[in-house]
Amino acid sequence: MQRERVSDDVYVFISDLYVQVTAGLVTTKDGAVLIDTLPFPEETLRIKHFVESRLHTRVRYVVNTHFHADHTTGTCFFPGASVVAHASCRHLLDTRGRESLQQAKATSPELQDVEIVLPDTVFESGILNLYLGGKTLQLWHTPGHSPDSIVCLLKEERILFGGDTVMPLPYFVDGSYDDFLASLRSLQGWNFEHIVPGHGEVILRGEIDDKLQEDIDYLLVLQQKVDKALGGASPDKALTALNVEKCGKSRILLNGVVEQLHRQNVNNLANMRRTISSL
Repeated sequence: MQRERVSDDVYVFISDLYVQVTAGLVTTKDGAVLIDTLPFPEETLRIKHFVESRLHTRVRYVVNTHFHADHTTGTCFFPGASVVAHASCRHLLDTRGRESLQQAKATSPELQDVEIVLPDTVFESGILNLYLGGKTLQLWHTPGHSPDSIVCLLKEERILFGGDTVMPLPYFVDGSYDDFLASLRSLQGWNFEHIVPGHGEVILRGEIDDKLQEDIDYLLVLQQKVDKALGGASPDKALTALNVEKCGKSRILLNGVVEQLHRQNVNNLANMRRTISSL
């Protein structure tokens, strides 16, 4: 696990075990806020040890940016912390989350001590303000990657924890292409100091505008090329040939995993467009 200090009171932890998942930590005089956890217990427990043994404080709140297991598996290791999320996250954890954890335990002994923890503070619309130790965290809904996705802004330092709304490649197979495009556009022009993505390295102020526009352009080019492929003589062949670089993204991101994510985006969008055209 890698640890980076982004500011005096903000740390970012990046998993070495699974596609560079991130967790963010905001420390205050009254305790800490953990934004997401890491996929495997050993890494999340190292975060807990760092907070309690090195910083001599405790996690008061855990924010779940969405229900996917790679971001929520470690919530159970912070008993007593209040868990904050979108209302849809609570429902999805209670249904799909429980089912997927049961399946994962059957093949992953390291997950045997993991339990689903449902959020006890939820919201549906608008901005939820979370106050702790002189810090203000603002949470709002940014669906697209998943229906329950949110972002979390540390207001005083203008650091955005983007969850999987901001990741090396927009990935919408469990969410909505249209929602993702709208959510990314809604983040433009905020003058963030940093963005902590759900996967990968921290995005610095001078890179943010280009990064968000690049993600938007990827989605627009992807739709354009999928539509062109579907209108051609050999759509399946054309879709297979549509690699991530043809849509403006590097194939080396996330150690090459982006090509797999992109392929799933292509298939998902093609199926969606075919359904629309058949109506």
